[in-house]
Amino acid sequence: MKKIANLLEQVKDKKRSVNLHTEFQQFGVYLADELQDPKHYSLYIKLAKTYPRVILQEALTFVKGSTNAKSKGRLFMWKLKQLKDSLPT
Repeated sequence: MKKIANLLEQVKDKKRSVNLHTEFQQFGVYLADELQDPKHYSLYIKLAKTYPRVILQEALTFVKGSTNAKSKGRLFMWKLKQLKDSLPT
């Protein structure tokens, strides 16, 4: 597993018009970059703010392991819903 500091350095190096001040914003942009879904930065930032990091990391790992996904973002959202539903309330 990567350290958060390393992830933040990767995102900080890229030029964006978005001001990323908090850690969850930077993690949301990291998710969008990894899923190759730049149109939905705000969605991933919202997910990073509201969902536990463990669930997001697990869904991202699942998507990275899938080689024949047509849409990584769609597969991520499907897996995220599955993981969220399996959590005890």
